[in-house]
Amino acid sequence: MTSFCRHRRLEATCPICSKQRAREVRDAARPARPAPARTAGPRRGSGTSRRRAGGADVRVRRLARAADDGFHSDLAPGLHATADAALLAEELACAAGRLTALEAGPDAHGVYGEAAGLPSREEGLWLCFQTAVLGTAPGGRVSWASGATPDLSGAEPGPRGVADAGAAAAALEAYRAWAARSGGQAAALAGEAGWSPERRFDRAFERLALPGLGRAQRYDFLVTAGALGLADVRAASLHLLADPRDPTLLAAKRVFGIGDPLLLARRAGELAAQAALPVAALDLGLVNWGRRTDDPDAPRITAGGPGEPDPDALALLRAALGLE
Repeated sequence: MTSFCRHRRLEATCPICSKQRAREVRDAARPARPAPARTAGPRRGSGTSRRRAGGADVRVRRLARAADDGFHSDLAPGLHATADAALLAEELACAAGRLTALEAGPDAHGVYGEAAGLPSREEGLWLCFQTAVLGTAPGGRVSWASGATPDLSGAEPGPRGVADAGAAAAALEAYRAWAARSGGQAAALAGEAGWSPERRFDRAFERLALPGLGRAQRYDFLVTAGALGLADVRAASLHLLADPRDPTLLAAKRVFGIGDPLLLARRAGELAAQAALPVAALDLGLVNWGRRTDDPDAPRITAGGPGEPDPDALALLRAALGLE
């Protein structure tokens, strides 16, 4: 029977339909191929390293962490290992001991006792600032009265100092100019007569947002000056909004299990209140906790403290975290 295609031609002679029919016949006669077997290996992109388009390898370093043993604390919801919680209590107690040691003034350890014992408050504050920027090594320091800034050639800043010499020099010069606009360092830090020590700390921290000066150096300078009695300032928060790469902030995210800086500040305040701990102790305590959980052999930053946990603070912290 003669049939016509959709092109109104004889189906056998249509140049379009005849080719399509021939393909259908050929495909029907071809044996079916088995589906390729799925390998048990990892999918593409699931490895620990990946090659960039430019040719360089990107390697992700996996750090050892304490094993999850079911630990839980409402004050440190990011921790799931008892060992991490115990180390946190130890480091925060060490930081609390450091603040107590600084409050001894001229009897404090090393350069901090020297700063508190200087006859001029301006010289004491300048020594504290140089220490916050350059570390505790005595090399390169100059007096405030000289009007100069330290020679930073060959300087090796401490763990919380400004690592780049150019940035450190910029910070020291900017600080001198900042203090000069107020008639001196003490006057610049004092602010208004009616301010509380907490408000004075907050305003000074904001105003010290100077070139080359990071959150860690600003915060530690003010904490040190307040503890030594060189300025009437006291920290009421950690000021975690200042630098998204700051080690205190990174450690706080791990401890408190959240990334929002405002909620982090609230949870840090709750932990400090429950353990009767100064908020300022959380700054150095979190830094040391982060360093030592990443590398158990990392040296503890003592920054003028005895380097050992304050026993009373340690007992309160362990109780607050539910370790007792």
